[in-house]
Amino acid sequence: MVLIQQLINGLQVGSIYAVIALGYTMVYGIIKLINFAHGEVMMMGAYFAFIAASAGMPVWAVFAISMILSALMGVFIESVAYRPLRNAPRISALITAIGVSLFLQNLALVVFKADPKVMPTIIENQPIIFGSLRISNITIITFVVSVVFMILLTVFINKTKPGKAMRAVSEDKEAAMLMGINVNQTISLTFAIGSALAALGGILYGIAYTQVFPTLGLLPGLKAFVAAVLGGIGIIPGAMIGGFIMGFVETLTKAYISGSWSDAIVFGILIVVLSVKPTGILGKNIREKV
Repeated sequence: MVLIQQLINGLQVGSIYAVIALGYTMVYGIIKLINFAHGEVMMMGAYFAFIAASAGMPVWAVFAISMILSALMGVFIESVAYRPLRNAPRISALITAIGVSLFLQNLALVVFKADPKVMPTIIENQPIIFGSLRISNITIITFVVSVVFMILLTVFINKTKPGKAMRAVSEDKEAAMLMGINVNQTISLTFAIGSALAALGGILYGIAYTQVFPTLGLLPGLKAFVAAVLGGIGIIPGAMIGGFIMGFVETLTKAYISGSWSDAIVFGILIVVLSVKPTGILGKNIREKV
C-alpha cells in the first residue's frame, strides 16, 4: 500500500514535469532551440496566476489569464531575443536563453521581492480515500489536465493547418518559406503554445506546493528539460513519458532511499538512458549524409 501511495504521489509530480516538458519539446522540435528560459516563463505564469487568484477571480479566469499573458511574453521573448539570432551559431542562441532566464529571475525578484508568496486556494484539496490510500483530487486534476493537453497538442500538430506548417518548418525552414509558409509567424505561434504550457505547469505547481517565489522555475524547469530529453526531445508523447518517469523515480527515491539523493539518481538515470539510446526512449536514430 505504501508503494501504491508513493506511485500516486509520483503521478502528480510527473504530470507537472510532463506539462512543462511539452513546452520544451514544442520549441526544440520546431527550431532546434533549447529554451533555458522556459522554467522562468513557468515561474512568471505562476505569479500571473497568483495575482489573478488574489484578485478573487474564478478558476477558469486564473488559468486563462496566466496562460494568455505567458503566451504573449513568450512571443515577445522570441521576437526580441531569439529571432535576431536565428541564423547565428546555436551556441549564441543558447547563451541568450540563459541570459533571458537570469533576466526574468531578477525581474521577478525586483517586482515581487524575495519572500515566497502563498498561492490562494483556487481548487479545494479534497482527498478521496480508498482504505488506507489517499488520492488528492488535485493529483487527479493534474494528471487529467496533462493527458488532455498532450492529446490536444498531438491533434493540433497532426491535423490542423498551423500544426502542419510547424512540421514543415521543423523539416526544412527554407523549403517551407518557398511553399508560402510564414516562418516567423509559425515560430511565434510555437513559442506562444510552449509558454502557455509552461504557465499551466506553473499554476499546477503553485496549487500543489502553495508557494510562488522568483527561483521557482529553476529546478522544475531543469527536470522538465531532462524529462523531454529522456523521452525523446521533439516528440510529444516522449515528453509525457519522460515526465512521468521523472516523477516516479524522484518520489520513490525520497520515500525509500533519501531525499538528498533524489536529484542525483534522476540525473544518473538520464546519463544511463542516453548512453544506451542517445535520442531518448521514443527517439529515432537519424543518419546524416556527409
